[in-house]
Amino acid sequence: MIIRNVIIVAALLAATSASAQRPSDKFPLIIGHRGASGYLPDHTIEAYELAVVQGADFIEPDFVASKDGYLFARHEHELSRTTNVAEVFPEKKTKKMLDGKFVEGWFSEDLTHDEFKKLRARQPFPFRDQSHNDMYEIPTLAEVLGARASLSRAHKRRIGVIPELKHADYFRAMNFAVEGWMVQIMEAWALDRAGSPLITQSFDKTSVAKLNEMMPNIQAIQLLDDKADVSDAALAGIKKYADGIGAPKELIVPVKTGQAGKPTDLIARAHKAGLAVYPYTFRPEKQFLPASYGGDPAKEYCLFASLKADGIFTDTPDLALKAFLKSCPMPG
Repeated sequence: MIIRNVIIVAALLAATSASAQRPSDKFPLIIGHRGASGYLPDHTIEAYELAVVQGADFIEPDFVASKDGYLFARHEHELSRTTNVAEVFPEKKTKKMLDGKFVEGWFSEDLTHDEFKKLRARQPFPFRDQSHNDMYEIPTLAEVLGARASLSRAHKRRIGVIPELKHADYFRAMNFAVEGWMVQIMEAWALDRAGSPLITQSFDKTSVAKLNEMMPNIQAIQLLDDKADVSDAALAGIKKYADGIGAPKELIVPVKTGQAGKPTDLIARAHKAGLAVYPYTFRPEKQFLPASYGGDPAKEYCLFASLKADGIFTDTPDLALKAFLKSCPMPG
């Protein structure tokens, strides 16, 4: 706890001036992708806290199911890449058939709530800071929502949450009613009401449609992969059950041989169809940032702002806020 407080207090002191300012509403929402995951291990309360300090409007937690019906914040239900599960529970290693092939590892659905609470998070990208590994717990959905409420009070601004259900079809096949579990917890926190700072999302169409039906006052977005059909007909089909799309950046600004190409008209066409657009994922490292931006992530943020993206998923909210405050012209 002392280590955690030192880290968060230091971040608060370093970013006080930035977090006190907000760019115009004409700029996209800044969504802390897995928290401030460029700096701290993904999907920890500490990463979400840091994201808000750095200027995030929304925090984005992913959720997987435990054996006893809890939703825990993890990007994958195979846990060895993002936690110390191999050291804590070596006996739970197993093989499972996933997407037509056997995968060996440690899986969320084999752990209970109490077992999850013995795990600690790790930074999955080896080129990022590893010094915070094995420090932070894995939070439940209820704990994330509690942190969101506390952060809103502390920063005197409304912090949103955009949870994603991971592997929804896989869990449904196990008779885990993950959509119902999520909705029940949202209702307990009074986030199912019109105007609440909540957006739901999933790659799974059935899950998106269920969430939209169960919480009709809440925006639901269909996540797309880079091979998705984004024709006008496809967008019209999505509009029947969703309110927006989460699109890979490359569907909006194609990249070839490291160079960003001419933007497509996807955002304009989606808006015409009545869909909000949330591009993902903005990362500053050279392996993620097209060379044509000259190593300056602000150029990418500014381009997507000019294209009128509704929100951007970023691992580094501070860089997005800095760009919107200091580098980008006001979107027209």
